Amino acid sequence: MLRLGTRGSPLALVQANLVRDALLAAHGWAPGMIEIVPIRTTGDKVQDRPLAEIGGKALWTKELDRALIAGEIDLAVHSMKDVETLRPDSIAIAAMLPREDVRDRLIGAEKIEALPNAARIGTSSPRRAAQMRRIRPDLAIVPLRGNVDTRLAKVRAGEADATLLAAAGLERLGRPEIGAPIPLDQLLPAPSQGAVGIEVRADDLATRSQLAVIRDRATERCVLTERALLAALGADCHSPVAALATLERDRLRLRAELLTEDGAEHVRIDRHDLAGTSDEMLAIAHELLDAASPALRAMFGH
Repeated sequence: MLRLGTRGSPLALVQANLVRDALLAAHGWAPGMIEIVPIRTTGDKVQDRPLAEIGGKALWTKELDRALIAGEIDLAVHSMKDVETLRPDSIAIAAMLPREDVRDRLIGAEKIEALPNAARIGTSSPRRAAQMRRIRPDLAIVPLRGNVDTRLAKVRAGEADATLLAAAGLERLGRPEIGAPIPLDQLLPAPSQGAVGIEVRADDLATRSQLAVIRDRATERCVLTERALLAALGADCHSPVAALATLERDRLRLRAELLTEDGAEHVRIDRHDLAGTSDEMLAIAHELLDAASPALRAMFGH
């Protein structure tokens, strides 16, 4: 039996079941061959502060990492945008499912331009906050965390006039009708948005082999390219950065954007015909940072 570890949120459990069902179908296993093990993370427990203030993305992963390394679970399922760029040597990303819609959805208006003057946008994402301020400097950003239903309820209760949610999460929850998709040329997504990844112990070759049959290599190539750019930038959870790699025939297109917290300054690139190597990402990171002001470079520790 394989023990599959996951966060206990509704979306995380849906994603865990997607992985479970894909493995059962690929191997012809009986349902009892995989046990889903919900693990409550610090990020789920602490809902009243932005993640960047209390430890960043590790708050979604550290309990799952501990259970994986201790042998209490055999694999861990994550939303890849929640996984830190640098991972322990003892843990390996073994597979990713096919990527879903990478866009953000706006809840509270049909489009960003339709938001009332000085509307309050509920988000705890530095990337979303900076992008919304860039487009609409009049908007007020208010902290808003929680799972999908919690955030929707907070908007209905008047804690914010609008919020943004990942389209992929809404689709996986069977709620594709909620919100209006924001065009990519207006709002680039977070690196790895829309991708579900599975981690294992690096030395667990048997489980890695079992996961190989459900790997979506196109998704992996794009997501790993975006993660390589984050590593080259030295970005962390405080850094407002957006990036999207897409396949064009057998080469990659990479769009990326760095912003100051207030959105007043941003730099962008759009590169085609890439292989996705770490050297390319290092060169692109230098190009972005060289084009930035000292204030923007400081957001990335430079």
